[in-house]
Amino acid sequence: MQFDTKIALVIRTDLEPWQKLNVAAFLASGIAAAFPDCIGAPYEDGSATRYHALIGQPTLIYGADRPARSRARERALARNVTPALYTEDMFATTHDEANRAAVKAVARADLNLVGLAVRAERKVVDKICDGLKFHA
Repeated sequence: MQFDTKIALVIRTDLEPWQKLNVAAFLASGIAAAFPDCIGAPYEDGSATRYHALIGQPTLIYGADRPARSRARERALARNVTPALYTEDMFATTHDEANRAAVKAVARADLNLVGLAVRAERKVVDKICDGLKFHA
């Protein structure tokens, strides 16, 4: 099945494994919150046990260095695509309000992005992520 939209996460490649997973989870939650229509129906197994719904389309995960992450952010913004973001400063916080304050305290050009996520039309996401490689 081909979707009209595409979801892409762009994550710093040199993070610790737990950090990569944490960033991916936060970024995916940002996409789910911004686009509730991307959530599928709840799951149920053969024993009638119910499970939560998931994002109903594939999510591509790219690895990128700092210049490439910044370039992807700027490409997204230039195309009127609002990204979800995760900055290095957010690793030192313990709750959502502190995360927002950590981002607010830094000008856009100075944010130390460790990850960002976008959802948009397929061709737009392709342009935002042009030149990036899938995360290894």
